[in-house]
Amino acid sequence: MKIGTMRRIDHLAGVPLCFVATLLVRLICFFSGSQPTRPKKVLFVELSEMGSAILVDPAMRKIQRERDAELHFVIFKSNIASLRLLKTVPEDNIFTIRAEGFLTLAFDSLRFLFWTRRRRIDTVIDLELFSRYSALLTGLTLAANRIGFHAFNDEGLYRGAMLTRRVAYNPHLHIAKNFIALVNATLAAKEEVPFSKTPVADDEIKLTQAEIDPNAIEAMRARIRQEYPAYGEHRHRIVLINPNASDLLPQRRWMPEHFVTVMKGLLTDDPNLLILITGAPAEREGAAGLRQKVGDMRCINFAGCHRLEDIPALYRIAELMLTNDSGPGHFSAVTQLRTFVLFGPETPKLYGSLGNSTPIYAGLACSPCVSATNHRKTPCTNNVCLQVIQPATVLAQLRQALTKQPPAA
Repeated sequence: MKIGTMRRIDHLAGVPLCFVATLLVRLICFFSGSQPTRPKKVLFVELSEMGSAILVDPAMRKIQRERDAELHFVIFKSNIASLRLLKTVPEDNIFTIRAEGFLTLAFDSLRFLFWTRRRRIDTVIDLELFSRYSALLTGLTLAANRIGFHAFNDEGLYRGAMLTRRVAYNPHLHIAKNFIALVNATLAAKEEVPFSKTPVADDEIKLTQAEIDPNAIEAMRARIRQEYPAYGEHRHRIVLINPNASDLLPQRRWMPEHFVTVMKGLLTDDPNLLILITGAPAEREGAAGLRQKVGDMRCINFAGCHRLEDIPALYRIAELMLTNDSGPGHFSAVTQLRTFVLFGPETPKLYGSLGNSTPIYAGLACSPCVSATNHRKTPCTNNVCLQVIQPATVLAQLRQALTKQPPAA
């Protein structure tokens, strides 16, 4: 299902459905005498953003640590691989929803509600920023504890009133800290309006590093040799380029010609440098076009050459990565890979990586132009915020990093 279609359904059908569901949930809870309980089986709801599956990890580990909670997760099937990078949630406790069409979405949503009843989920934490669909899923579980962001006095963000603990989303706080605030509200001993009146320290959002099997590293090196037979692990240094961004926000894409200029400059600097253009299988054709424009055998089209679960091994043997503000910028945070992330419609203050990352951000007066209040939908069709970031500026930062950084082990 196209992103625009999903947004229209969420608005046109979501508002009346949330109103009806609110009445239904309140009626059922009134007659059943449902009361808040100690969190034991906790379900996190994050459907559409792969990067958020990484950013929420500190929050999941906190409730697991403090309540010995059994973690569960629901996510769109196309995004499940992001949960497998850190393996915080057991595979059997992950429910996936297909979003290819309205019928499959509705069918899987119904299956999900039965799944939560069988699992006896007592706590649901909705991580989505004012999605009506996730609100419906959260409320209709009828879990004793239902925590999520609430609009309070904000206009245009109605999604019913099905939460038992309503948290004020802070647009000035990093999203990982907002996720911690949801967990703090879950753990709070008394009611507050609004939740959560607690500080969130920087060390609370430190990310656990992925465990990487040495065999996985060797397998990744073998895949690189398949694309570039002359590759030598002790000779070549690897730089990763991710020129893609999610279809949720295509305005996050830096200009392809700028990527080409940067790649040409890096390859000219060092005859032992290899550049791997990464991406999903569907992005292989676009990567091939960039490789052709670079015109160098050491620029390799690596899109679709590995699974998402394999990228920690790739990040382990690379020197650095340049990426648009998208999933890879967060995936690299589970390793020590030096990452440079290009920001435009969003700000690194709220969505910056938790890893060894450097944001590249022009900070125009109109940027960031997407937020929770506009459902991350911008009217902008001319992303000047990224166009003004010149290749020379980016190239200078990458050159400095490659000069100072010792080769990857």
